[in-house]
Amino acid sequence: MRLLLVEDDDHVATALSAVLARHGFEVGMAHSGQEALQELLHSELAPFDVVLLDLGLPDQDGFEVCGRIRKLTGTPVIMVTARADVRSRIHGLNLGADDYVVKPYDTGELLARVHAVARRTAAAEPEPPGGAGGAGAGGASGAAERADDPATPLVVGPVTLEPQARRVSVGGAEVQLTRKEFDLLALLAARPGVVFRREQIISEVWRSSWEGTGRTLEVHIASLRSKLGLPALIETVRGVGYRLVPPPAG
Repeated sequence: MRLLLVEDDDHVATALSAVLARHGFEVGMAHSGQEALQELLHSELAPFDVVLLDLGLPDQDGFEVCGRIRKLTGTPVIMVTARADVRSRIHGLNLGADDYVVKPYDTGELLARVHAVARRTAAAEPEPPGGAGGAGAGGASGAAERADDPATPLVVGPVTLEPQARRVSVGGAEVQLTRKEFDLLALLAARPGVVFRREQIISEVWRSSWEGTGRTLEVHIASLRSKLGLPALIETVRGVGYRLVPPPAG
């Protein structure tokens, strides 16, 4: 597996690169946002499978780099950040990051997240019918297409979800969601009122059984509530999971 490590601290980069190499990774190095973009665009070797992106870069804000990477390529991005607040994580996920690791992190956790993201991406690639679409079309065969009829819009109160077009609107106004946010909402919207266990959601949307994905799920739920402007639409069932609660008629 080829991994692009974007880290401006030489000491950290050298140590982490050695650890990754010992675990079978072929590591490319970039010390700035510009170097990272150049590596992704002009690598003479095979494409990178994962980008490990530190947000504290000298030339550009790491969030900006993440957004630019996502516009250039569908390569999975894992953010490495010292910003533990939920708002920062949501911002990164909204820009297209696939996962995040908060400093200081355990090396075992980092390796598990890299492998999990790579597995999810590999599993999703062959599924979209008729070939790959754009960034928003990736994973289109996920939760949304497991609805009874993917051609039929799912309507829950003011929310309309169109599985085939991967489009969501609230009260007629389109809402931009990331790939995983769409798949998560589609899963819940397919069975309004039904409680989905956290483990089931992680398995269906992230195709993973690793417990650490739970934190990512919580961030995606918070982001969905914020974007849809309907905090009560997705209800937390304490100790179990989540369900979509249709708003009362009228």
